[in-house]
Amino acid sequence: MIRVFVVDDHALVRSGVRAEVGAHVDVVGEAATVSEAIEGIRASRPDVVLLDVHLPDGGGLAILNAVSCPGVRFLALSVSDAAEDVIAVIRGGAHGYVTKAISGPDLCEAISRVHDGDAYFSPRLAGFVLAAFHGDPELDQLTPRERDVLRLVAAGYTYKEVGTRLSISARTVETHAAAVLRKLRLSNRRELTRWATNRGLT
Repeated sequence: MIRVFVVDDHALVRSGVRAEVGAHVDVVGEAATVSEAIEGIRASRPDVVLLDVHLPDGGGLAILNAVSCPGVRFLALSVSDAAEDVIAVIRGGAHGYVTKAISGPDLCEAISRVHDGDAYFSPRLAGFVLAAFHGDPELDQLTPRERDVLRLVAAGYTYKEVGTRLSISARTVETHAAAVLRKLRLSNRRELTRWATNRGLT
């Protein structure tokens, strides 16, 4: 069985992961903090680490930077689907990224695929990774915040809803959206949605 180590600061999430995948993999350890994770991974040498991106004393990147155990592969499992989180963790060395909305069977498949050396991403996140690593001149024009606004507006959220999700004002969202339309030479929200959908960003 694939040996898995679970890193998440919420005990409920860790127990939920065990319940969902425990019959299919061998959960050899778990940790709630960066320091616990580094020590536990080095000691248990798992095949795959399920890695939360944001932890109270740091994050997944800190663990990726500190652990260099041959054969250990990392799969990010996070509530965040923000482009900057996805790209940063993949650039840091993770082999995949899925959100916590994933089903048990799909998580098992993700673990198996990463263990076999493949990359695995939740479908809606793949566009971020492709754009980041294969280069998209148009997308590269946008700032990280403009990309967040693009993704959420294209997904159908109102400016007010986007502002709430990003903790900025609706007016600021409108400013970012106008900049996105200008940089991408698009005329309206409908064209923006089509542009984003064609690149797998929604």
